[in-house]
Amino acid sequence: MGSSTCHFITTLAFILFTVSEAIGVNWGTMASHPLPPHIVVKLLKSNNINKVKLFDANPHVLQALSRSNLAITLGVPNSMLKTFNSSNKASDTWVHDNVTRYVSNGGNAAKIEYVAVGDEPFLKSYGEQFQPFVVGAAMNIQAALKRANLDSKVKVVVPCSLDNFESESNMSSSGVHFRPDLNKTMIELLTFLDKNGSPFFVTISPFLTLLQAKNTSLDFSLFKETAKPHNFNHKAYKNSFDLSYDTVVTALSTAGFPSMDIVVAKIGWPTDGAANASSNLAESFMKGLMNHLHSNLGTPLRPRHPPLETYILSLLDEDQRSIAAGNFERHWGLFTFDGQAKYHVDLGQGSKGLVDAQNVEYLSSKWCVVNNNKDLSNATVSALDACSNADCTALSPGGSCFNISWPNNISYAFNSYYQEHDQRAESCDFGGLGLITSVDPSMDNCRFPIEIWTSHAELFGLYNFQWIILVIAIQLVIV
Repeated sequence: MGSSTCHFITTLAFILFTVSEAIGVNWGTMASHPLPPHIVVKLLKSNNINKVKLFDANPHVLQALSRSNLAITLGVPNSMLKTFNSSNKASDTWVHDNVTRYVSNGGNAAKIEYVAVGDEPFLKSYGEQFQPFVVGAAMNIQAALKRANLDSKVKVVVPCSLDNFESESNMSSSGVHFRPDLNKTMIELLTFLDKNGSPFFVTISPFLTLLQAKNTSLDFSLFKETAKPHNFNHKAYKNSFDLSYDTVVTALSTAGFPSMDIVVAKIGWPTDGAANASSNLAESFMKGLMNHLHSNLGTPLRPRHPPLETYILSLLDEDQRSIAAGNFERHWGLFTFDGQAKYHVDLGQGSKGLVDAQNVEYLSSKWCVVNNNKDLSNATVSALDACSNADCTALSPGGSCFNISWPNNISYAFNSYYQEHDQRAESCDFGGLGLITSVDPSMDNCRFPIEIWTSHAELFGLYNFQWIILVIAIQLVIV
């Protein structure tokens, strides 16, 4: 084998390794019955996923991640921004409890790389609910890290979204900028990030772009070769990802930060709850994305310079995520809520198929269905009531259970409520219309799930309650 061939193989291996190292997942815990953290960590490691982005700093999650050697991004919820903006004490306490405690734990240390202050706090739908507090909160967390001698190890970032930008004149380079109401704040944020060597975190969502943009095709969103190119900045774009990414690049350049590194904080494709949300399309999108990242081609404005890191949305489905944007919000997972792979994709770490979670403990093999021997004239009212207190998003138009007939859709609603309430007998009453059965009512692509055993659900709730109490106490002191 010639030296040039050896050099090529070595270079290719390095590129693949580098890209693989730069791919992580978002791990959210907005679930009625979250998988135990130690099982999730084993799931991550068995799939060779080495980076994980969290939306909070749950101690049970951090304990499970300790000694795992997984690179961690901690999250500061939007609800805490006002407190951290106004209180150095609150920032110091949070850094001590959620960063110092874990990174300084000897052989059990956690590998925390970023603290993400807020989660898309500048969304239009939030108005000015969080905007006035973001930069101040980021600065105070940064200062707290410095006081803890951790600022050289842990970077502070602020995850943003594409709706922070506006475009004019058919997307000419001079027409992409931050929203007028955000411009001053974003310049302050970018100056802060640049000063501290932190990258710009941003969500890119070809699925949402497909929903919202009239001139975007499914093929363009899925990296298909047959897609009609789009023109932007005097260049032709073959896919939605590159177009969105270079929109961000252009806005950063216009603001005076042309070389700032970019991290894709969230990107994925949902599998249920809407038209075009399916496992087949999600698999197609994910394979297209992985191939694109592995090619190391970059984008037209940043050739051979792909994102610094990319975090897939999401690791698991979450049945308590807000559905304000759409019912698909609860179905971003590579895996179902119980850790079962939905489709095949090579994330670049050498595994051609995703490995399911192991040793998951389920509730009993029981379902709640409608009793066909009863008068069902009021069953729809009972089903609607059940769905207001459980997850029925699979029944949405385009969803995996949308086409099941009446009264099977009533049974789906009853069962969702029954499972979410831990299969308690009274949760399958519905005025005598419910019936508990040991026969699985699942049909075709419509799965009637059995929930997992939930000893850890209370722990997640306890953590959130404790932090709410702390935030209230600190605010009372400030006042």
